[in-house]
Amino acid sequence: MEEKFKQEPSSIIKVVLFGPESTGKTTLSQDLAKHYNTVWVPEYAREYLQDKWDKEGKTCEPKDLLPIAEGQMKLENSLTKKANEILICDTDLLETKVYSEAYYLGYCDPVLEEYALMNSYDLYLLTYIDIPWEKDDLRDKPNDRERMFLYFKDTLEKYNRNFIILKGDKKTRLVTAQNYINQLLRK
Repeated sequence: MEEKFKQEPSSIIKVVLFGPESTGKTTLSQDLAKHYNTVWVPEYAREYLQDKWDKEGKTCEPKDLLPIAEGQMKLENSLTKKANEILICDTDLLETKVYSEAYYLGYCDPVLEEYALMNSYDLYLLTYIDIPWEKDDLRDKPNDRERMFLYFKDTLEKYNRNFIILKGDKKTRLVTAQNYINQLLRK
């Protein structure tokens, strides 16, 4: 059962967009994939939870986290095979772990936690909260952005992840991300 949460082996460079809601992760994922002529892995939780909201009028519950994690890894493993030398991931299981802990009083399913810490990426791009928050059906923490950003940053530091913080407008973030990704590609 747990194999479905595991990354399949690959030699490509994997970059994750990481951070609080409404900080430009999806837009930047798409822009980076286009720049590097590769594929990007969408955030499975968005599709899953929007469907739940549309059908049931309910938001995320703890029981949703493992199906979300499974769907995310299925997408990532599938798209890894289609990527050239780099894969851009709109999220990862570590982000799902952060949200689980933030929303459910520190709780994270042990299986989710195990794979969130086991799966590895070459670079995390931590998106700062200096762009306007945009409301949608799933976003719910416009007044908690600073605390959430710090939680994401602390998580990356706690687990020794290679990361940079992206600040500024869309163009500045894109150029900064490209500079760091180019360094990885040269190695």
